[in-house]
Amino acid sequence: MAGKNSYFISDLHLGAKYMTDQLERERRVCRFLDSIKDDAAELFLLGDILDYWYEYKYVVPRGYIRFLGTLADLADAGVKLTWVTGNHDVWLFDYLRDQLGLTVLNGHTEVVTQGKRILISHGDDVGVQPVMYRFTRWCFYNKVCQWLYASVHPRWTYPVATAWSNENRTRRDPATQQAISERAASRLVDYSRQYAAAHPGVDAYVYGHIHLARIDDSQAVPVIFLGEWINLNSYLVLDESGNFVLRYFERK
Repeated sequence: MAGKNSYFISDLHLGAKYMTDQLERERRVCRFLDSIKDDAAELFLLGDILDYWYEYKYVVPRGYIRFLGTLADLADAGVKLTWVTGNHDVWLFDYLRDQLGLTVLNGHTEVVTQGKRILISHGDDVGVQPVMYRFTRWCFYNKVCQWLYASVHPRWTYPVATAWSNENRTRRDPATQQAISERAASRLVDYSRQYAAAHPGVDAYVYGHIHLARIDDSQAVPVIFLGEWINLNSYLVLDESGNFVLRYFERK
């Protein structure tokens, strides 16, 4: 689409219990989405958009009304929406796909937008990951495990899942979390370099998950980390000229 941009965003963690200003954060995200409606050709949501989501066959979790309504406005305006599931919104099935017409992807995928071939991933399914994390992720995506989880009433599963999320985010001090993120970034850069050697023609690698916002130009092909919306409010723009630019919305 001439004159239009492609946008990439991840790790909004809407609804996270460790955030005291959840409503204002959701409104801020909606202001951002409203601001791109007229010049967006595509919006890629690269996981952990919602801090917890389990989509049952007949019901979905309460909340996120403003956010989902704004996504609907974008879809109605002709913006193509693609949502890559993360480790927090892994159980995104067919509800939003059918209601909003968005594409749901599980795992890393090559896409073409603005003439660029890009590998997109939440970032938790590629590169070297701890054994326990790989096992947990396997359980999350396993159909039998999903069926067993869904058979338990939400009054039990919801508090456990949200408490787990809260503990994972708040148990580490900032310095430790930064060190973990830097190691994860290094692993993703290594993975991207190996992937590029076997798959020439990829123009960029775009990841979420590790909560760092940067464009790593140390390789022949840029490796881009999208950051997060807990503190940074960061997002990536791929403009019609083929330029990748990291930006910040209403940054504190």
